[in-house]
Amino acid sequence: MPFKRYVEIGRVALVNYGPDYGRLVVIVDVIDQNRALVDAPDMVRTQMNFKRLSLTDIKIEIPRAPKKKTLIAAMEAGDVKNKWEQSSWGRKLIVQKRRASLNDFDRFKLMLAKIKKAGIVRQELTKLKKSSAA
Repeated sequence: MPFKRYVEIGRVALVNYGPDYGRLVVIVDVIDQNRALVDAPDMVRTQMNFKRLSLTDIKIEIPRAPKKKTLIAAMEAGDVKNKWEQSSWGRKLIVQKRRASLNDFDRFKLMLAKIKKAGIVRQELTKLKKSSAA
């Protein structure tokens, strides 16, 4: 499978380090071989090192250095948020955030649910083994 995640204008990236950690941004301009100008609807346009960005498969069609209004319209037209939430990477991060927000009692309830589920699966498996052996 050839490489498809190029650094280009309109590429959606995930910030993997710094104060904007975990935020989806769009590359609106490439400054040099190490930095890009990034923007998102809920942040101020800023330059960011490529080492702090993880490129996603999502790309939107925008001109170079668009106005904020144009960027927001393009993100809504490209359905970036839904595409991200439907991707396996996005779902994994949502689950991680949900698990991190659990308190002790929630973790306890989750443990009990897993034990109960494993017991039900084990019972059904033994029923199937008995029926196939007979």
